[in-house]
Amino acid sequence: MASVVIGRRTAVLARPTTDRALLRAFLEQDRLYSAYAICDLEDREFARTRWAAAYDAERLVAIGLEYTGPTPQPLFTLGTSDGIGAILRDVIRPRAAYIAARTEMLPAVEAWYRVDPGPQMIRMWVDRQRFRPYPATVARLLPVEIGELNRLYQLGFASWLPSSAIADGVYFGMRVNGQLVAAAGTHVVSPQARLAVVGNVLTNVEYRGRGFATAVTGAVTAELLRSSDQVVLNVRADNPPAINAYRRLGYVEHARFEERLIHRLGSPWPDLTAPLRRLFTRKETPRP
Repeated sequence: MASVVIGRRTAVLARPTTDRALLRAFLEQDRLYSAYAICDLEDREFARTRWAAAYDAERLVAIGLEYTGPTPQPLFTLGTSDGIGAILRDVIRPRAAYIAARTEMLPAVEAWYRVDPGPQMIRMWVDRQRFRPYPATVARLLPVEIGELNRLYQLGFASWLPSSAIADGVYFGMRVNGQLVAAAGTHVVSPQARLAVVGNVLTNVEYRGRGFATAVTGAVTAELLRSSDQVVLNVRADNPPAINAYRRLGYVEHARFEERLIHRLGSPWPDLTAPLRRLFTRKETPRP
């Protein structure tokens, strides 16, 4: 790879990569913030991803990850602003995406994308030493219960999960009079990295404020900590009830960042993606 010299400064260049060892080493610099991306290095997820690396001379300064599929899809960035800018300029160039980026990196994103407004996100984490179990009657969900789970999620999410989501992940629920009224599960898990991500937490609005979300999240977390060293989750910064619920389980804040819908400058895609924005609410933790 050649470097372009401008005056005394070497330009930052970006290129695609599939080098999982290289990516893992860079992501481990901030393991908790990079948890989703580290889990996506597992065989089951890696085939669904596209990666880029940015270099200042021979030094790796940034990486980008695009989860492939119908636009818009998740996009993760980590590194310096000029490295992220080079990746978005030359390698990862979706018309629209749902980006996760540090707040201070938004100017690099805005050079190539219009960024929709939105609340800040908090990455929280827990390990075995910090975890505090929450006593409640919960049950692990089975793949045959996917219909009930999706009916619950349609109250707050626009996603529709396949039965494999339960078979391959960890899902717990709570019932009232036989009806599933609260559930939590996993986004991704990395057995190799011993790291897991909790998500898809939702309580029926009629049953909120009773600790159900804390109970199901606690059950999922307890099961994940049997084989993971750390478990992480995302929560909106403007959602104090959810933040407090996770604190009761021992979760603590690691970082604040942005999860925003972005649109390539000069693209007509913003008008077309507006109706799709609800697709991404599942990545935000609903109020418990």
